[in-house]
Amino acid sequence: MNIHEQIKEIKGQLRLFMNGVVSASMRKKGLDYKLNFGVELPRIKEIAKGIKNPSVALAEALWMENIRECKILATLIYPKEDFSSDTAELWVSQVENIEIARLLSMHILQHLDYIRPLCLKWIASGKEMNEVIGYITISRLLLREDSMDERAADEFTNQAITAAVSGDFILRDSSILALKNFMQQNENHKNKILALVEPLAQSENEFAKVLYNLIQEEAMYL
Repeated sequence: MNIHEQIKEIKGQLRLFMNGVVSASMRKKGLDYKLNFGVELPRIKEIAKGIKNPSVALAEALWMENIRECKILATLIYPKEDFSSDTAELWVSQVENIEIARLLSMHILQHLDYIRPLCLKWIASGKEMNEVIGYITISRLLLREDSMDERAADEFTNQAITAAVSGDFILRDSSILALKNFMQQNENHKNKILALVEPLAQSENEFAKVLYNLIQEEAMYL
């Protein structure tokens, strides 16, 4: 079976589980796709498990379909050992919404040995979705107790605090989560973030005050 036939078969399976209610709900939440079957993630994962001989070619073809479920399947079946830094850069540049951003990070990016410097590049890029993906992936790495050297930690924390007080909601949310996960790693990290946000206590910026209060609250439980 060639790639075209595989994709045709996969689309047939997806149509069996179409859910118009879920699809409409996603549109209302701003998750726009060229085509969205509304298939729920557990079912997509079942379909992924049933794909015989998943390959780079099939994953890349699915990703280019611009169909929600096909993009998710692409993140599930792409052989991670073959996922190059060039592909990571390309796919990140093509992500258009937070759902795919989170799933790309969860299924592929967090598992790549070379991803740390790319994350730092993305959070400094000035491109909102790249920044979001960078913070989401850093958050996942921190939860896995991944360590940063001092230079990387300084770069990350300074960028994250800037994003947390100046970005839109999704960027603020992803950067704040990353800061919290950084704090949870050890006492030194907690104290570092507390010191960095201390000047924000008297800020007139509403988001700066929110960040200061969130960090103080987080510190109380660590």
